[in-house]
Order: sequence, then structure tokens, then C-alpha cells
Amino acid sequence: MTTTWKVGPLAEASGLTVRTLHHWDGIGLLSPSRRTAGGHREYTEDDLVRLYQVLALRRLGLSLESIAVCLDTGVDPARLVRDHLAAVEASLAALGSLQQRLAQLGDALDTGQAPSTGMLWDALRAIGGTGPEGERTLRRHLDDEQMQVLESRAAALGPAMHYLLEIEWPELYRRAERLRVDGTPPTDRRVRQLVARMDELSTLFSGGDAGIGTGVRAAWYEDPAAMSGDPAAAASADEWRALADYLDLARGSTEKTEKGARS
Repeated sequence: MTTTWKVGPLAEASGLTVRTLHHWDGIGLLSPSRRTAGGHREYTEDDLVRLYQVLALRRLGLSLESIAVCLDTGVDPARLVRDHLAAVEASLAALGSLQQRLAQLGDALDTGQAPSTGMLWDALRAIGGTGPEGERTLRRHLDDEQMQVLESRAAALGPAMHYLLEIEWPELYRRAERLRVDGTPPTDRRVRQLVARMDELSTLFSGGDAGIGTGVRAAWYEDPAAMSGDPAAAASADEWRALADYLDLARGSTEKTEKGARS
């Protein structure tokens, strides 16, 4: 006989509240596989596996929306542990590199010397960011202060940055591209919802600075190959720009609707 758990015991065992499990069921994040004749929730072992994944991704700092995308695109526990370990090891290595570069900057300042441009960029690269080509492209659209904000915000996200950049963000763009190719108008609610989530993620990296968000989009529009670090992206640059224009139309329609609601 298959073992199942009712919502109360499961909430107690997992350190969650019954209300939280009810909410996760309501939004489709974690729904019980079974119901009793009286309509009570019953969770199976498969549901417990998904619960583990939800909790693990949540501890990486992901939002419930991000977690849903990760699970729906197939994140298994073994990969989750490997990715988390890799992210921790990468963070430790980056911190060691950053420590060395900051020590060099500190020595230069202690002796009254102005740090060189190379030293400053080495410090910025040590906390993550695009490659040299992407960096040059970004600098055509962002000033030094905006670049520093972008780098610092990305570093502050820690392991969550991996999932946001490599899982959720690409999936959002894939969904938007499917809608564009299918001829869905950019004013469609589904497109506007995707744009809203993209802009939420953009805010995580920009700190809410609209100028940074606009600059990053312009850099991607100008040279997607350099920004992605993938030379093959140059072949699809026209498709990328068509999608970017499509998303900007959706963004504009949302802003127009919001202005109309306020007037």
C-alpha cells in the first residue's frame, strides 16, 4: 500500500504551515496527487520529492515564480545538489580572487597611488559579469557607476543568479518567441505577463534603475553575440531584434494601460 501524508502532518514535518501548503496548492506549485473521498489532500512520495526541490530552490533565494519555472523545465535533485555545490565552490573561488584584487587596490590607496583602470576592471570581473566583448558593448550604454551597480547586484544574488540567468530568463524568452512566431499580438495578456516577469528580474539586477535596464536591453539589441558570449548568436541577431521589438511593444501597451487606469 502506498504511503500518503495529510496536509497537517506534512506541514509539521517540513517546518511549513498548513496555510503555506494550501497556498502552494492553489498556485499550482505543489499540489497533492490524491484526494480522499471527503476531498482532503493526500501527498504521495512523488509529492515529497517535489517539496524537497521547492524548499531547496527557495533556500537559494528564488521566488516562487522562478521555482515553478525551474521545476516545470525539469530540475532533478541530483542536478540541484551538483549545481548548488558548483555555485558554492565558484563563489569561494570568486571571493578568493576578489580578496586578492581588493588587497591590491588597498595597497595602492595606502601608498597614495591612484589604482589603475586595469586593477579596477579586474576587481569588477572578479564579482561576475560578461566577457570582455560584452563588457565593451555594455560600456557604450552604461556609465561607470551603472556598471558597478550591475556587477554588485549580480554578485549579491549568489547562487540564485545561476537559476535566474540560465533557467528562468531563457525560458521566459522561449515562451515569448513562441507567441511571437505564432502571431500573438504583443498586447495579449500572456505576452504582457511575460514582459512583467522579465522586468521584475531586470530590477533584481539593476536595483530599480530604469536607465540600467534600458542600457542593458540596448546592448543586447546592438550585439547579442557579444552579450551572450556565444559567437553563434550572431546568426540569429535579426530574430533576437525582432523579439526585442515585440517585447517593447508589449511593454509600451502595458504602460499605456496603466496610465489610462490612473487618469
